[in-house]
Amino acid sequence: MSEQQFRYIVRLFGQDVDGTMKAPYGLAMVKGIGYNTARAILMKLNIDKDKRLGELTDHELKKVEEMLASKRIEALPTWMFNRRKDLETGRDLHYVTSELVFLVRNDIEREKKTKSWRGVRHSLGLKVRGQRTRTTGRTGTTIGVKRSKAAQPQGGGQQSQQKK
Repeated sequence: MSEQQFRYIVRLFGQDVDGTMKAPYGLAMVKGIGYNTARAILMKLNIDKDKRLGELTDHELKKVEEMLASKRIEALPTWMFNRRKDLETGRDLHYVTSELVFLVRNDIEREKKTKSWRGVRHSLGLKVRGQRTRTTGRTGTTIGVKRSKAAQPQGGGQQSQQKK
C-alpha cells in the first residue's frame, strides 16, 4: 500500500491551486466555481469537505474534473448553474475557467451589437445593473474647485519681501 504525499500545489483545470486550503475553498479558487458549488460537488462525490486539497488523491481530483468537464452536474439544482437556458443549446450548463470568460465576452458583444440597454451601458463604460452614477463610479482625474487669488494664503509674498 503506497502512501500518497501531501501536495502543496495542486493542478486543477489548468491552473495551480494552493494545496494547504480546505477542499471547498481550494475548488472555489477556480473561476466559475463558488464555495457553495464546491461543497455540493464534494458532497455528491462523497469526498470529505474537511480534507485539505493537497490530501485528495489523484482519483478524487480526476472525478471532480470529469464532473465539471461534462458541463452538466446531475446532482445540483438548476439555480446553481452559471449558464441557465444557454442560447445555443437551451440547456442549463455550468462552465469553468476560460470557457466561462469566453462566453461572457460573447454575451456582452452580442448585447452591444443588438444595441440593447445593457449593451449601450457596456459600450459607454457605465454601470449596467441599475446602480447610481451621480456620485459613484467616477473615473478619470479628480477635478477640484479652483481658488481665486483673493482666497489663497498670502504667506508666499511676505517671505519673498524679507529675502530682498
